[in-house]
Amino acid sequence: MNLRDFQKTLSTDMPPLDSNIYLQALWHDARNNWMEAHRLIQDIPDKHAARIHAYLHRKDGDEGNARYWYHKADTSFPDQTAEQEWQTLVEMFL
Repeated sequence: MNLRDFQKTLSTDMPPLDSNIYLQALWHDARNNWMEAHRLIQDIPDKHAARIHAYLHRKDGDEGNARYWYHKADTSFPDQTAEQEWQTLVEMFL
């Protein structure tokens, strides 16, 4: 699966069956279900989850919280748009 294939699944009712938890969160976010995306990712104690957590808070407009989570993910605040970051993250986890 590539980014384009993943984007096509956004018109379905469920994330792809073989998608990992990170892709599931990003799928829900893209379907305007921020709460479900956040619920899926918030308690996973690894840097991948922290990166998605940061993105979700950035997208939600909570820059301070986003910066905290980018730090936990050992990455800096991105120079790209939120939409571009979403695509980068999807490609990272495919």
